[in-house]
Amino acid sequence: MTKPAIGFIGLGLMGSAMVERLQAQGYGVSVMANRSRGNVDAAVARGATEVGTAREVAAASEIVMLCMDTSDSVEARMRGPDGVIAGLTSGSVVIDFGTSLPASTRALGGEVIQAGGTYLDAPLGRTPSHARDGLLNIMCSGDKASFDRVRPVLDDLGENVFHLGDLGSGHTIKLINNFFAMTTANAMSEAFAMADVMEIDRQAVYDVMAAGPLRSGMMDFVKAYAVDGDPQQLAFAVKNGAKDVGYYVQMAKDAGVDSIMSKCALNGLTLAREDGRGEDLVPKMVDFYSARYKA
Repeated sequence: MTKPAIGFIGLGLMGSAMVERLQAQGYGVSVMANRSRGNVDAAVARGATEVGTAREVAAASEIVMLCMDTSDSVEARMRGPDGVIAGLTSGSVVIDFGTSLPASTRALGGEVIQAGGTYLDAPLGRTPSHARDGLLNIMCSGDKASFDRVRPVLDDLGENVFHLGDLGSGHTIKLINNFFAMTTANAMSEAFAMADVMEIDRQAVYDVMAAGPLRSGMMDFVKAYAVDGDPQQLAFAVKNGAKDVGYYVQMAKDAGVDSIMSKCALNGLTLAREDGRGEDLVPKMVDFYSARYKA
């Protein structure tokens, strides 16, 4: 069978890896220029078609994929005379692979339906290296018939592909997931920093904690930097952690809830970003807490 034409917007670290995977699987891909000029050039060198606007991406594609940093960025590419919605053809499917606000996702979904298409949210788990190998975790939600139609493409990108319910459910679950992840990572970072303050060996703290029910993958990611000096086990920037926990807080407010547990993680990540550490990977929050407590 002929593979559907793909349009891809957002060729950052994850997006460019996904495009590389799609091209390796024989998909024709249209892309547009963004801040990651080198990634766009690499995709074009592999055979992608570069166009000038999001509208042109949509017009050339049966499936439009976005992998962007914020809901504001997604909305900017979706709306307006040069946006995706303006260029959609009847029956097109738009998939937001980023981590976005559920309320924004649902609003865009209604606009896409009015334009004759379908909108799915499908936030991701795992890393760009997994994306290149087609091993992502994909948390998709939205119209089930449209999901079934694009499922073969999602299976080429992901090892674990979920359909989670109505539009916005994927983004909701991703924000809950990232809230828990960032809260755990910050708690473990402070634990190591407090060990420094109390002049206790970090390895000893880890050995005791890891011997009991507290042990987790997130604990080990932070330990990999705090003890072993490798921050790459959790290749996720502090600024992105702050954004995602902030979105979780906003999601809770939209639901009429004042989240209690998120406040500490958001405060720590925000202070670190304001301290110039926004580009640091999350395991380096150990340095932030240690420096702050020992000042």
